[in-house]
Parts: sequence; structure tokens; C-alpha cells
Amino acid sequence: MIMKKILVIEDDPAIVQGLKETLTMENFSVLTANDGEKGYRMAKEENVSLIILDLMLPKKNGMDICRDLRKDNIATPILMLTSKKQEIDKVLGLEIGADDYMTKPFSIKELLARIKAILRRQSDMTSALDEAKFDDIAVDFKRQEASKGKKQLHLSAKEFQLLKYFLEHEGIVVTRSQLLDDVWGFDVAPTTRTVDNYILGLRKKIETKPSRPKHLITVPTAGYKFVK
Repeated sequence: MIMKKILVIEDDPAIVQGLKETLTMENFSVLTANDGEKGYRMAKEENVSLIILDLMLPKKNGMDICRDLRKDNIATPILMLTSKKQEIDKVLGLEIGADDYMTKPFSIKELLARIKAILRRQSDMTSALDEAKFDDIAVDFKRQEASKGKKQLHLSAKEFQLLKYFLEHEGIVVTRSQLLDDVWGFDVAPTTRTVDNYILGLRKKIETKPSRPKHLITVPTAGYKFVK
């Protein structure tokens, strides 16, 4: 069995040591970085299965790292850590591409459960639908590549997951809560605005006329439906 590699970007030595010991005991290989610039560089260069990312870091903060990695089309799942408790920070982190979010202090048992859930969802994403075509859109989910005609589409990791979910549930009305549970993995939805913003962004990339979508359809008072 191949050991999964996790990158911990955190500047608190006690937290780093605790995470390293715990994750090693759970048979993960652990890399660490104690500042944002080093962590960002390692996230791009190392082939890791998950990034545990602190929000407040020297040299480059977690929000900027997350945003820049997604702009670089780095699809590695990100679990964000922060001591901040404001809801807006949580929402913003998720909207720029984080896969999950935990507030310090956190339970190690809950952290491990979140890590395993993220990795399980990632595995499910790569084991089911591999490729899809509709209209002039072609998507390769294994390679995380997409195109519309001859134009390359730059989808974030979450947009790939969202599109794949819709393709696997073609013609079925799905609620915002379902999307948050199944794509984001939250038992309690932070906000349905997160889903709506992602839908708007995805429409701009795959629809010919985003204001009059023919694939990602809004079903009033119910949710959304995907039609090929």
C-alpha cells in the first residue's frame, strides 16, 4: 500500500510536532513548512495528497497560498486551520478553494476524521467518471483538464468536483444542502451562498450564454439540475 503524503504548513512548533506524530502514527508521510513562502513552494513541487494550511503565517498568509495554488491549477485538497472564529473567514476560505476548515483549538480525533473524509471524497472523484463530453465541452477528470472548443478552461479543483457531481446526477434536481454535504462534505452548511457563487463561476466557463444557461439550470425553490 502506497503511503499518502501530507504537507503541514504551520508556524506553531507545538502544533507541527503534534500533527507530525499523530499523522505518522496513522501511516501518513508528513512534510512540514513553517512559513508561507516555503509552504507555497513545497505545495507546488511536492506530490502530496493533502495540505493542512494555517491561515496566519509569516511571509505569505494561508488565504494567499490557497488562492494562488488554485490559480496555478494545483488541485491538491486543502484543509485550512485558523484561530479566527469569524464566519466570513470561513466562507472566504471555502470560496477561494479550500476543501474544509477547522478552528483552533481542534480535536485531533475530529481532524483525522476530516482528513480521511477529504481523501475518501478525492478517491471517489478519481475512481468513478474519468472523462465527459457535452456540447463543445470536453473534460478529463483524472488529468484535471477541460476545454470548450479549442479554448482551454481553467477550472478550480472544486469546480471539477462540482461539475463531476452534476454529470453523475444528470437530470436530477439537487439541493444546495445536498451539494454542500456531498461536494464540500459539511454536515452543517456554512452558507448556501458558497454554492451559488460556484455555480455562477462554473456557468461563466462552460455556458455559451451564462445569463441564459442551458446546462446548469436553476430550479426555483428547489436547487439546480444539470442537462447535457
